[in-house]
Amino acid sequence: MSTPAQPLAEALSQPLAQNLVQSVDWLAIAPPTVTAVVGLVVLVTDLFVPDARKSLLGWISVAGLAAAALTLLPLVNDDRSTFCLTGDADVCSYTADTFTLALQFLVLGGALVTALLSVTAVKDADRGLPEGEFWFLLLSSAAGAALLPASRDLATLIVALEVASLPAFALVGLRQGDRRSSEAALKFFLSSVTATAVSLMGISFVYASTGTLYLTQVAERVQDVDGQLATLAQTGVVLTLVGFAFKTAAVPFHFWVPDTYVGAPLPIAAYLSVIGKAVGFSGLILVTVIALPSYADVWGPALAVLAALTMTVGNVGALRQRATRAYSAVRLLAWSSVGQAGYLLVPIAAAAYSDDPERSIGSTVAYALMYAAVNLGAFAVAALVGRTRTRNRVADYRGLYASNPLTALLLAFFLLCLAGLPPGVIGLFAKVTVFSAAVDAGLGWLAVVMAANVVIALVYYLQWTALLFRAPEEAPEEAAATARHRAPAPLTAAIGVTAVLAVALSGAPQLILRFAATGLF
Repeated sequence: MSTPAQPLAEALSQPLAQNLVQSVDWLAIAPPTVTAVVGLVVLVTDLFVPDARKSLLGWISVAGLAAAALTLLPLVNDDRSTFCLTGDADVCSYTADTFTLALQFLVLGGALVTALLSVTAVKDADRGLPEGEFWFLLLSSAAGAALLPASRDLATLIVALEVASLPAFALVGLRQGDRRSSEAALKFFLSSVTATAVSLMGISFVYASTGTLYLTQVAERVQDVDGQLATLAQTGVVLTLVGFAFKTAAVPFHFWVPDTYVGAPLPIAAYLSVIGKAVGFSGLILVTVIALPSYADVWGPALAVLAALTMTVGNVGALRQRATRAYSAVRLLAWSSVGQAGYLLVPIAAAAYSDDPERSIGSTVAYALMYAAVNLGAFAVAALVGRTRTRNRVADYRGLYASNPLTALLLAFFLLCLAGLPPGVIGLFAKVTVFSAAVDAGLGWLAVVMAANVVIALVYYLQWTALLFRAPEEAPEEAAATARHRAPAPLTAAIGVTAVLAVALSGAPQLILRFAATGLF
């Protein structure tokens, strides 16, 4: 008959290497793994495919991202974890829960739409974009972005963050011989490297004071840090928050956004506006709500102030864009994305004051899913218009309804969704959930600031929408030529996918709004 102490003694007597052996749940890690494997396949295939058939790489990437998205289906309603401690199965490095799956769907779906846009953009560039490198970098970044929401330790979190970010630098500056693209890449690189350095410093301080990298263990130990290490832990918390504020393009760390979006290939600007934000916000949620709930009195007020500043600066910046300025359409969408980042920060800040933080985080996830669908749709229409009007000014959209009625109607619908006006029902409901999260948490002042910013945003969204239906300034024969210009199939597919998704969500908003009423972790 064995005593209770015998199993422990037997475990301690085993070699250390045996205690470190971990089982791998391949189904749980399939989404980022499939994406990474397809990236390697594209890289190798590029060595053997002749230049005349390089377009094959794009379609392999599209198929790979679709396959990675399909691997999410077996994981629905089945929380799974892997890479867990052998002595504690509840402490794991990778978890596929509702939060993870929702954001992985956003990332892989957004990357798929970006790939469809890129098939056309790469072809139009006429070898200005090296195809093998482009697709490998895009898939690598998507793999890191899909890994990040599943990360449950600080090391995996940082690695995923950098795997998502580093290829994005190259994608922004990949266009050969384009000075504007190189300048955009440099600004993006410098700001992101600064953010990473600050985050790493903060995380190292947190690790030094708690002795663990696992988020759940950090949450337990950071509350009982020895007095001599308390200042170190507090400094680590602040630096970590500042680093992720850079990643989310929160004010005052937003300065790189407009120039980077204008200088990058348009599909990459769309990618950064959606997947880039998903990466930053998912990391911020994991660090604050899971790892540092005991410091809610620090990050709660800080995020509330950042939310107010970000939405105000973003919307005012968009309002100030001149319709006749070159690339003003892309600049307006860039400033708009900064304003939308402010809305996304509101429920995270509210989680610090709420009795049910998971519900607040659900509001952020629901809003992010809405924003991803309609913003990618707006960028897809911008890519279509930019094929005939290379300066891509807001003024170039005047009279679009006369030359291309369906495209104009879809862009109007996307803009109304972003504004939160009917028939963009999903945009309206998503904003209501964010308002509700702020009010329920007692942040009435933040709700008032958000209401004021929604009114500001209405001005520039409605101005652009009205411009679509005004009489065109160009000659009738030029309008007819534009109307005869057929959109490539991949670009049409990207617009169609986002339109169907946006209309479906407006017809059945409960598909994503349920996240605002249920637990995610």
